[in-house]
Parts: sequence; structure tokens; C-alpha cells
Amino acid sequence: MKQTLQLRQSQHLALTPQLQQAIRLLQLSTLEVNQEVARLLDENPMLEREDEDSGQSYAHGDAASGSSAESTAATAEMSPQQSGEEWSREEWGEPSFSAAGTPDDDEETRPEVVANTPSLREHLIWQLNMSQLDARDNKIIGLLIDTLDENGYLTQPLQEIAELLPQELGVTLDDLETALTQLQNLGEPGVGARDLSECLTLQLKALPEGTPGRDLALRITAQHLNLLAGRDFARLKKALQCDDDALRAAQTLIVRLNPKPGAEFGQRAADYVVPDVMVERHQGSWRVRLNTEAMPRLRINQMYAGILQQRGEKNAQQLSGQLQEARWFIKNLQQRFDTILRVSQAIVDRQRHFLDYGEIAMRPLVLREIAEQLELHESTISRVTTQKFMLTPRGIFELKYFFGSGVATENGGTCSSTAIREFIRQFVSREDAVHPLSDSRMSEILAQQGILVARRTVAKYRESLHILPANLRKSL
Repeated sequence: MKQTLQLRQSQHLALTPQLQQAIRLLQLSTLEVNQEVARLLDENPMLEREDEDSGQSYAHGDAASGSSAESTAATAEMSPQQSGEEWSREEWGEPSFSAAGTPDDDEETRPEVVANTPSLREHLIWQLNMSQLDARDNKIIGLLIDTLDENGYLTQPLQEIAELLPQELGVTLDDLETALTQLQNLGEPGVGARDLSECLTLQLKALPEGTPGRDLALRITAQHLNLLAGRDFARLKKALQCDDDALRAAQTLIVRLNPKPGAEFGQRAADYVVPDVMVERHQGSWRVRLNTEAMPRLRINQMYAGILQQRGEKNAQQLSGQLQEARWFIKNLQQRFDTILRVSQAIVDRQRHFLDYGEIAMRPLVLREIAEQLELHESTISRVTTQKFMLTPRGIFELKYFFGSGVATENGGTCSSTAIREFIRQFVSREDAVHPLSDSRMSEILAQQGILVARRTVAKYRESLHILPANLRKSL
């Protein structure tokens, strides 16, 4: 077979390392960006964090992008979840300060350290050790404690537990039943229950005997809990032979009980969100600015850069690569915040009525609209709006919150799904609890206001708001 040489011209897309890094930084959350910054600060000596009192710009040399000082003079503040050092200092009795704190701060300005909540098992073991039970009972109760789930329920049958225990221990089913009763009386009413009915009943029995509605509530939780859950008040009054007032008092008492008594133990402290941008009213219009506390402030290390200039190319190849990498990172980081700012301002311009009037004034918005306005790709807008948060006078929202589909109206316009959800929430909050609004009725009310929404669409939006159907919202 004869060999020949041919020239072919073709096009293909190649992502440079710099572009790959820019795309990756764009889709990272604020926490992940700070983690990436910390990693590069450890690996690259050419990169350093700029001191808070320094007058240097955000970037140095070729890395400067020319953006405003407002978007560049920034520093990252690590949360307690990010910094493990604060907890270790606290354990050794040394004071713990936030990033902006100093030892001379007043006591009122120091951040509060959340106390560690004991787990359910730790709490019950402590209660068990404080009791006057003998050693054998303690061991059997401790065995049952280890079988409780996170909500405090005993989901494994006692008969099954008895069969799994070695016979030489001599633990009978009667021993386990006695131990369970002792566990249920350790001081946490409802813990150790085998189902919801028993859990609520244990909590009611722990109340004083003279509590209004207690006796009737005990009958409901023990025998008629399914009727109460189904809001079948007619059958419930007939079965209990009581009037509306008595049933209402018992229902109020049951509603106040805790169906998951073990869930409150060992809860992790909630993470808090650091907004990427902040919205403020300026001369009658809404303006967006970057949150300086969410922006790491970096620069090129001048000492290492000077060493690089004094060396020849052969001896400084590694430092030269690290210098280029540091410049790329600073430039891409600045570009990330510039893009977030542009997209956020475009969103605010489209949703300014939401800032003025609330969710009812939210307009339909899709990624393509913002992409066309800013001449960016839809995938870029998707990356920017994921896990990026905006602080507004109405609260903190993820940027994706401002996007949503629209529903046609009689006058030819559209109404956003967010606005419809707000209408449904208001309908339910104002409804008569004795005669709650059905999905069909809410659909009719929306149609009267010119918003054409099918009943099944109303049901879908209602479920997304975690609002129960009409028959389960009914009250006496």
C-alpha cells in the first residue's frame, strides 16, 4: 500500500489551563473558593495574602485587571466551620476571636462560641448513671439505649433483641420489658417509644393530672390517632362522645407534643451563608456591590519575585512557572467576582419590582435573557447563579431564586411561578380554618385575578411550599 502525505485543515476547541481554572473558579461557592485560596497559598510561594492595612492593589503587575477599588480591596473572613483552630484554642482555655477581632475588644463584641450539645445516647447514659438502679439493670438499659434511632424510638422488637442476646447472659423478654419501662422514665418523656402513639402517650402521662384536656388527649393518642391525623372530627367526636370545646382542648394539647423527642440532641450548629453581593438603594434605583468579606485579597510575593529577576532562566524555571500560575489565579479570581457582579446587577435590574413589593411582583426570568443581555453563554450564567448568594433588604437569596417560569394571564402577559406561590401562601394564611380552600377553589380565585392556573398546577405549587391539602388543614 502506497504511503502519502496529506494536509488537512480542521477546527477544534482547546481549553487552556488558564481557561479551565477560570471556569472552575466561576462555579465554586464562596467557601470552596476560600479553600482553594488556602490550598494555593500553601503550595505556591509566589502567592500571598495581602495584609488588611496594606495599600497594595488586589493584583500585582500583569495580574491587575483594572476593576474598581470597591471590588478589589477585599478580604475573606473564615467562619467557625472553616477554621478548626478556633475550637482547639477554646479547648485549651485561650480566647477565640473572629478574623476582625482583637484581644482588646469589649466583651460584648466577642463572638459567642456555640456549646457542644450532647448526643441522645450521651444524655441518656448520664441520666442512667445518676439513677439508683443496680448494675445489671444499668447494663440492660444501656443495651436498649444503643438500639434507639436518632429520633429516640425503639424500632427493633424486644422479642428480636432477646433472641439475639447470648443465652448465658440470662436476659429474658420480661427483663427487657422492665428495662424499657425504666428507660421511658429516665426523664425524657417519649424517648424509648415503639411508635408515634406510644411516644405521644408517654408525654401526656408525664403532664400533671389536672392539665385541661389531658384525659381526652390520652384516649385520642392511644386509640384514635388516625382519625385526628385525617381531621375526621365528626367521627372523632362520635367515638369520644365529646363536644367541640373538649376536642379542641385535647387537640391543642397533642399538637404541642414533640413527635421526635430525640432529634433535639446532638444537633450540629447551623452553617451560615456569606453573601457574595449586596443590594442597596442608591438615588432611587437598586445597585449591587460586591461583599468585601467574601473576597480573598491576594498579591504576588515581592521577595520571591525579586529573587526570580536576579536568577537566570535555567535556574528559575520552577519559580517562573509558579509566578505565572499566581498571576493567572489572581486574574481569574478577579474575573470571577466581576462576572458575579455583572450578572447580579442584571438580575436586580429585571427583578427590581420584587425588591419594591415582594414575591408577588417577581417576574418570569430565564437564563437566556441574562445571557443575551451580557453576551455570555447560558452555561456561564448557570455557573454564576449556583451557590452564589445575594443580600437584599428582603433577606438572603441564592441567585437562582430569581429565575422561574411564567404562566399566561388573560391580558396576554405572564406571571412568574414565584408570584403564584406567594398568592397561594397568602390564600392559605387568610383562609377560614373550618372551611379551608381546596386547590380547585384557589385556581378559581387566581382566574378571577386574570391568572390562568390549572388545579393540578396549584397542587404542585402548594406541595412545593410544604402546605397540606385542604382536608388536612381543616380545624374545629
